[in-house]
Amino acid sequence: MQWGAYFAVMAASSIKFVAGPLTGFGLGLSMLETIVCTWVGMMFTVTVMLTIGRFLVQQIARIRIQKPKLFSGRVRYAVSIWQRFGIKGIAVMTPLLFTPIGGSLLALSFKVPTPRVLFFMAISGIFWSIVFTVLFYQLTFVRDLIIH
Repeated sequence: MQWGAYFAVMAASSIKFVAGPLTGFGLGLSMLETIVCTWVGMMFTVTVMLTIGRFLVQQIARIRIQKPKLFSGRVRYAVSIWQRFGIKGIAVMTPLLFTPIGGSLLALSFKVPTPRVLFFMAISGIFWSIVFTVLFYQLTFVRDLIIH
């Protein structure tokens, strides 16, 4: 067992999801090890952000000097995803666009119950970790782009 490599993949995927499979591939882990470590890293971050997220949102609102823009492009995009797809859309888009931290805080801002967020993020995380890991491990042109 390569605990250092496992923790490296988990740390990478906890910050930026696609970095987990890239790190696992670079460290020579098997596909299954990379899938599991990527998923665990994302779910760790989601769990931590949901646990301390309410406190963080309150503290940021308290120290914020200026009110945030009500209709910025990012807010409009998030609201449009929420209106179309709800928590399922946020969970699916989290590994692709929002990062685990951003997706968790976005779900928190829409006041979705924690068990519901964890359930849909877990499904999305395992799906995307399989997709990205298979992509990096099996497609030779992607592997050549990464290595060279």
